[in-house]
Amino acid sequence: MISSALRKVATTASRSSAVPSVARRTMAMGPASGGEISDELLAKLGSLSTQALVDGLWVMGWPSAQIDGARPLHSSHKCVGRAVTLNFVPARPDIAQDKPAGGESPEYEAFEKCGPNEVLVMSSVGPWESVGGDIKFLRLKQREIGGLVTDGSVRDTDEIINYGFPCFSYSTTARQGPAAMQPWECNGVVSVSGVTVRPGDAIVGDQDGVVVVPAKVAETVYSIAHGREVIEDLVKEELVKNPGPPGKFYPFMSGKIKVDSPLGQLLASKGITPENSNQFEGSADW
Repeated sequence: MISSALRKVATTASRSSAVPSVARRTMAMGPASGGEISDELLAKLGSLSTQALVDGLWVMGWPSAQIDGARPLHSSHKCVGRAVTLNFVPARPDIAQDKPAGGESPEYEAFEKCGPNEVLVMSSVGPWESVGGDIKFLRLKQREIGGLVTDGSVRDTDEIINYGFPCFSYSTTARQGPAAMQPWECNGVVSVSGVTVRPGDAIVGDQDGVVVVPAKVAETVYSIAHGREVIEDLVKEELVKNPGPPGKFYPFMSGKIKVDSPLGQLLASKGITPENSNQFEGSADW
């Protein structure tokens, strides 16, 4: 009888101790931000093309980082900044009731975190849903935001272009957004066209699209991408000087250039060697 009672106590204790553990596990979450990017590094990333950045991430083995569902609203639009994220969720009556109202709404919280070195990244529930228009985005103009990126659509296109800040969206629309979705979270991890964006990641946009450079590896990505652009410029210079098929020098993979190849010999003639470049076979530092 005593042993039966002890077993009952032990079982009860075991169950009660397991509950908090399960609760802790279901509530577990990693940090939203993956690191910090200095203003200096941000400017250096912004000096590169999106193609070079994509190539840099590719040779490191990172997944696709281009937001295919975001195109520049105007041909002059280019952007670079740290991501401030905003996640939309499909509309539902209780979501609309529970979301902070008015100026406390998550979208306005996100707006106030933005400035010249930030890009607002808005994750839409669909490509044709409106994430905002002229009245809401007037505040972004006032904040002198570095850019807006979304896989949804925007309204009042002419006025947004007149505001002057870079805007990248899937398209434009006359639809109202609140009928389809509600802003729910500021500065969480979001998915934009299937690409993960963490707050603080570098967002770089040009006429070819938008690229997300994870903060955790931003310095390495810059080193690879900058090295590639230097080499590509030299290859183009050589082909202009001595016209011919580019296959002699291009394409090439960063960290795989052979010293005795035609490209390796061209680079050596320009003072670029494994001693001062990470683009050669055996010199990759990632």
